[in-house]
Amino acid sequence: MPEENVRIVGNQMLRMLKVFNFVVYGAIAIYSTFFALYLQNLGISKVQIGLLVSGGPLIGLVANPLWAYFADKIRNNKRILIICLVGNFICMQFVFLAENYVWIYSLMLFFFAFQSPLFTQSNSLILNVIDGTKHKFGEIRAWGSLGWALIAVAAGPIIGWLGIRQLWIVFDFMMLMAICFTFLLPSGNERGLKEKFTNKGYLQVFKNKFFITFVILGVLISIPNSINLTFISIYIRDLGGSNTMVGWSAFATAILEVPVFLLLDRYLKKQSGTMLGWVIIIAMLFSFRWLLMSYAASAIQVVFIQLLHSVTFGGYYYMGTQLTSHLVPSPYRSSGQAIYGLTWGGISGIVAGVVGGWMFENLGPTTLYQICFGLTLIGVVGFFLLWIFFKRQEKSGRLRYADSYTA
Repeated sequence: MPEENVRIVGNQMLRMLKVFNFVVYGAIAIYSTFFALYLQNLGISKVQIGLLVSGGPLIGLVANPLWAYFADKIRNNKRILIICLVGNFICMQFVFLAENYVWIYSLMLFFFAFQSPLFTQSNSLILNVIDGTKHKFGEIRAWGSLGWALIAVAAGPIIGWLGIRQLWIVFDFMMLMAICFTFLLPSGNERGLKEKFTNKGYLQVFKNKFFITFVILGVLISIPNSINLTFISIYIRDLGGSNTMVGWSAFATAILEVPVFLLLDRYLKKQSGTMLGWVIIIAMLFSFRWLLMSYAASAIQVVFIQLLHSVTFGGYYYMGTQLTSHLVPSPYRSSGQAIYGLTWGGISGIVAGVVGGWMFENLGPTTLYQICFGLTLIGVVGFFLLWIFFKRQEKSGRLRYADSYTA
């Protein structure tokens, strides 16, 4: 094939990856931003909402690694994404028809089985497609943040006009668009791998002490973030904010992720020690963010504080994805990303849903965010100790990297 044709095909793949990320993150933003308000409108309490949301991480503990295992084995992220998006769409149709809490909870467990791998599988597909090319992860993933921000802020007044009970209209429209664009994606295994997938090699991912420790410490950072993501819309409404302001809050959390990803692509040194050092700084900023939230007195203050999300979550998300790619061999990339994804949607999500809901209702948001502040500080200390251990292991040459890592 002529060189010019190869370049055109590559550009088409790149464009489709960007559009897909924009649409699928926009669809998930509709669910993440407004579904708690939908449940509250049905008369479901904050504790019950927390218990329902915690079911997702519980199912994800099994579903996410399982989907990732099959994605690595068949080497086709696109196929897994299609199955999961269609499953998402079908399950939510029954959820929107149900009004009884028991039925909603039961149906949501099926929804979570399909929803949990979407982020990690899309990340793996991006990494697999751009592997060995000049393209960077951040330039494509930034379109997901753009989709999350713009769709969430646009949906706010639309849902306000339609009524929160008609949330299904907006969600279904975005999800159907995401499904259509998924069929146009590359499979994610265009480049041949030097190593073949084996069950023995797969188990080695779980024996990487540095990687697993990084994931465990990440739980301390992600519990407060998961609590905030689950209850931020209710917190804004309790402070007198509207659905439109809830949308602007989601916009604030995501829009500045775009320049953050692009700047990290350009200037960040893709060295594990350097990235881990930045993780410590980001964790400190997380603690500062929760301290500010504990003193928030109005909905507009919350929206402005949410601007820190771009640096905190965006930075940690980028660093973690790159570190995982660095430490986990290519044939097991989906599994590595799934394990890292459990940092944000596994045990931390369960704790955030169950304990976070109870604390929000019984202790109040001020005390809740003060506890989040303290928990994140413990994570800062843990990452600092891990960084010291890492530097010693790297200096002695005992730290193993993925053979196929590309900066």
